[in-house]
Amino acid sequence: MKSLNGSSHRIAPETLLGELRAKERAISVIGLGYVGLPLALELAKKFRVIGFDISEPRVEMMKRGEDPSEELAPENFAARDIHFTCDPAELQNASFHIVAVPTPVDASRTPNLTPLLSATASVGRALSPGDVAVFESTVYPGCTEEDCVPILERESGLTFGQDFSVGYSPERINPGDKEHTIDKILKIVSGSDEETLEVVAGVYGDIITAGIYRAKSIKVAEAAKVIENSQRDVNISFVNELSIIFSKMGIDTQDVLEAAGTKWNFLPFRPGLVGGHCISVDPYYLLHKSVKIGYDPIVIASGRRINDKMPAFIAKELIQSLLQADKNPRDCKVLTMGVTFKENVADIRNSKVIDVVRELMDFGVNVHLYDPHANPNQVAREYGLTMAESVGKDYDAIIVAVAHDDLRALSLEYFRGISRDKLILFDLKAIYDRKEAEEDEVIWRL
Repeated sequence: MKSLNGSSHRIAPETLLGELRAKERAISVIGLGYVGLPLALELAKKFRVIGFDISEPRVEMMKRGEDPSEELAPENFAARDIHFTCDPAELQNASFHIVAVPTPVDASRTPNLTPLLSATASVGRALSPGDVAVFESTVYPGCTEEDCVPILERESGLTFGQDFSVGYSPERINPGDKEHTIDKILKIVSGSDEETLEVVAGVYGDIITAGIYRAKSIKVAEAAKVIENSQRDVNISFVNELSIIFSKMGIDTQDVLEAAGTKWNFLPFRPGLVGGHCISVDPYYLLHKSVKIGYDPIVIASGRRINDKMPAFIAKELIQSLLQADKNPRDCKVLTMGVTFKENVADIRNSKVIDVVRELMDFGVNVHLYDPHANPNQVAREYGLTMAESVGKDYDAIIVAVAHDDLRALSLEYFRGISRDKLILFDLKAIYDRKEAEEDEVIWRL
């Protein structure tokens, strides 16, 4: 364990980096989820790493070489210099701390910084003179220096800038993406001073083959992260609004986008449910900060409202299709295929498919849930819903909500075989060829 001798002298940056590389000092990663675990394992190829998580069951799984998020194979744990723990006291054995905990929003869509501030306090209690704390969690500009640094000072009794320093390096993990792995994504880094910036760039530069971008300041790096997903959110909201308009006009949105896409500079966004822990969450952090500084944002807030109302729009369209088929929704059984927030992952956090299901249930529809990737226990615990172990028959309508490879491989003939009457298929991801539909079948898509 490091000696807390009360010294106010920081370690020279080149000395700290050299000792980290020589494994004389360790790196801690706090929060071992979709972001923290891949990062910790990648760092553990070249550094001595302490992987910390507050969940003892998760830590025990990782000690056995199992990824609780089901993203990484056992071989990803092999030959790594990493020690997993849920004991915060062990963070004192590290000198370079990386905080990678989730930053969700609460029921009122207000940023919930509780996990971040709690993790910051744990790091603060472990800080020694010369340490560096780096934050990867998505936050609003200013959060690191205005919210986190005071906690680090309070818990450590040390002085920021004199005894310790901080950095910010936004995560860019893409769950389910086997091509753009953590080492192949350009990494933004920042530091509270030039010396810290070089240490942060050096640590990440040792594992990121795609390169390092040095941001002008911590606030710039924070802002860059929060607008990445806000930009996508606004663009998707535009095509979602188009899908609502064109649906009322009897025009197929996908046909329109295909035609418009022949122009060289047309942006290829597609309508859909916007869930998960990034695109549907990050804009609220920027909205929150904007209001605090006295500006009421219009475009970002409007995009969020449109995307948030898509589940209700889809549910109402399905109810209308049932009524047009002379079916009473309260007597109908509907299969929803796909529960996760995106294709080919097990992550169910903030899945907007659940919102569609609940909207249908409010109409009295009997909804069956099926997903070959989602964990039934997690769905029950998170949403209070029961998943079917297998697909049944005699469904009045079917929703394919997530483009899992398993579901892409299905055919219209398969769906006809599990339908009660004529096929009513809501293809939310525009997977299937509508030209194969029979004359009186309904193949609806956004």
